[in-house]
Amino acid sequence: MQRATVAPSDRPVARLFDGPLDVIGDVHGEIGALGALIGHLGYAEDGRHPAGRRTVFVGDLCDRGPDSPAVLDLVMGWVQAGRAQCVLGNHELNMLLGEPKHGNGWLFDRNHELGNGEFLHSRAATAGRRAAWVDFLEQLPLALARDDLRVVHACWDEAALSKLQPLLSAGATYREVYSTLDRKAHALLHESGIDGRAAREVQAFRHAFKDRAAVLPMLPACAEEATLLQNANPVKVITSGLEGPSERPIWAGGRWRMTCRARWWNHYRDAPAVVMGHYWRLDRRARADDVTGDWDYPLGDYGPYDWMGPRRNVFCVDYSVGGRYAERARGGQPPYQTRLAALRWPERELCFDDGERRLL
Repeated sequence: MQRATVAPSDRPVARLFDGPLDVIGDVHGEIGALGALIGHLGYAEDGRHPAGRRTVFVGDLCDRGPDSPAVLDLVMGWVQAGRAQCVLGNHELNMLLGEPKHGNGWLFDRNHELGNGEFLHSRAATAGRRAAWVDFLEQLPLALARDDLRVVHACWDEAALSKLQPLLSAGATYREVYSTLDRKAHALLHESGIDGRAAREVQAFRHAFKDRAAVLPMLPACAEEATLLQNANPVKVITSGLEGPSERPIWAGGRWRMTCRARWWNHYRDAPAVVMGHYWRLDRRARADDVTGDWDYPLGDYGPYDWMGPRRNVFCVDYSVGGRYAERARGGQPPYQTRLAALRWPERELCFDDGERRLL
């Protein structure tokens, strides 16, 4: 496959396509849902649309679902053909960092999933495809923007993007930039003494962090440590959002966490709309306990189709298809409660993988 040719100057923010768009939420390896959705949207297999529309993917193409390789290959082909754009999500960032995480054993070792075989249904990667995907992902922007619309995976943060611009536009890799910023954050932790206090808390509960049945108290130093490590690294801020201490431990990503996702959109007052993924919202017909259990649903007090922020111009298009594996594991059958959605722009119409449409 032809090597992608995205100039370093397109990172961290690239120019968003002109014209009508279909912004597709987090796919998470659900190739069946993606195929159904793009069919309902009117796209051919090669990404062409009879009306000249083009797709924009908000990242998190991979992990947990049955066929991340197929999703990555489809999106990579469309992007390289100039028929789609995509921003980097936190799951793609994990690929670039070489970090095994919950649900990405398909990329590293099929049997690494804590010994329980939770994702052994997922199609495994080959070494050759891994190299092609890493080359492609390395050149993706963190955000896309035009006068009326911005697209980002988790958080539009001008300060974070400004800090990243001189580093990424000079051609440094995401891994190099991330590592530099992470070292600085750890130095701050050490200077403040937070890391020592957090280490003592972890030692006291070391056997419970990855046990969903365990009962943990809030660990304040762990919360402070995680908050600083997240918010002091602009790459993390853009791909997985700002965070703060939670009111109680939250089970997410295969372990207990002491932080929750901060509502950055409450402070967003710019005129361009922002469309993002990442935040796992639920459709009107779904309940969190029926879908994936005790996950972090920070949009749970919003309506399923609400715009957010003081100007009501921030929208999350992630309808939790990343949890469909959990539905299937409990015997779930179509119609699924977790869905894959696209926001049609400028029409402001949602289209789902089951064909339902809804004007916002």
